[in-house]
Amino acid sequence: MKLTGIELRRIGLPLVSPFRTSFGTQTQRDILLIRAVTDAAEGWGECVTLVDPAYSEEYVDGAVDVLTRFLIPALASADQLDGAAVQTILGGFKGHRMAKAALEMAVLDAELTSLGRPLARELGAVHDRVPCGVSVGIMDSVPQLLDAVQGYVEEGYLRVKLKIEPGWDIEPVRAVRERFGEQLLLQVDANTAYTLADARHLAKLDPFDLLLIEQPLDEDDILGHARLAQLMTTPMCLDESITSARSAAAAISFGACSVVNIKPGRVGGYLEARRIHDVCLAHGVAVWCGGMLETGIGRAANVALAALPGFTLPGDTSGSNRYYHQDITEPFVLDDGHLAVPTGAGIGVAPRPEYLNEVTTWSQWVPL
Repeated sequence: MKLTGIELRRIGLPLVSPFRTSFGTQTQRDILLIRAVTDAAEGWGECVTLVDPAYSEEYVDGAVDVLTRFLIPALASADQLDGAAVQTILGGFKGHRMAKAALEMAVLDAELTSLGRPLARELGAVHDRVPCGVSVGIMDSVPQLLDAVQGYVEEGYLRVKLKIEPGWDIEPVRAVRERFGEQLLLQVDANTAYTLADARHLAKLDPFDLLLIEQPLDEDDILGHARLAQLMTTPMCLDESITSARSAAAAISFGACSVVNIKPGRVGGYLEARRIHDVCLAHGVAVWCGGMLETGIGRAANVALAALPGFTLPGDTSGSNRYYHQDITEPFVLDDGHLAVPTGAGIGVAPRPEYLNEVTTWSQWVPL
């Protein structure tokens, strides 16, 4: 398969409601999409960077720059290209995992579309639908939080994740647990907002029978997480700390986690995400698929990944209406707490041209 050109396209989508975490509040998503055009088919990828380097060192303008100046030109020398070749070629550049993941995803989609093979089958999926959880941002008040959680429970979500930060942690969790009882699968996500000095305070979460606490400490503090895991009974889950199969193996060996959140964009793509899954499965460590408020492009690929055998916990693969009034693809709709795994070739979905053009804010064609 020969790559003939890449289209970069930025779109602006307002969120259904503001989404607040410990690193900021989002009201709109500035999303970078990639369309890979080959001599056999075309494919789509989604870059999950934010507009600023708050969640990670990557950001949208930086992704555009590294893609146009380095990553895309590097693929021009390949006579025949597939997902594995993309990963090998891009491995010569340090970092920029989210940009690499989007480019890999677009080429994989084109490759598998040309071959008539679904991404889920290529990755090794064993399920035709996946259980879904929902991520609930930091709210202005506990009553507002309870109303939001009530709505998601009524929609059928099988697990609720609460974003926490210092000053918004014990009491909100207590209120949700008391309101919805022990039958609700409940977990929390700190997005690196705490330090090991907060261990005694975080241990106050233990009585609430949480599925896990996600990434309470800084991403490079593996030893701190290992120590905190000894001081808490709540299972420790790593997110930002896991950037590769190697880092996952190291974290597991140190006892820093018993659960791993796999975000393909954060780890450089779906092929590396599968390797992390395999490492965790071999060590008996549960995994689940995280989200970055993706459109239907990224959501389709995430659902395919979440159908692998090691994904035993509901992920953040929510329905399209959790974040967007209108998705750029046909919407993903929750059915009895699950989403169906796409069965079409490649990622199984494509943007709706009319709406895509309506929300496009910038585009650039990069010929090869």
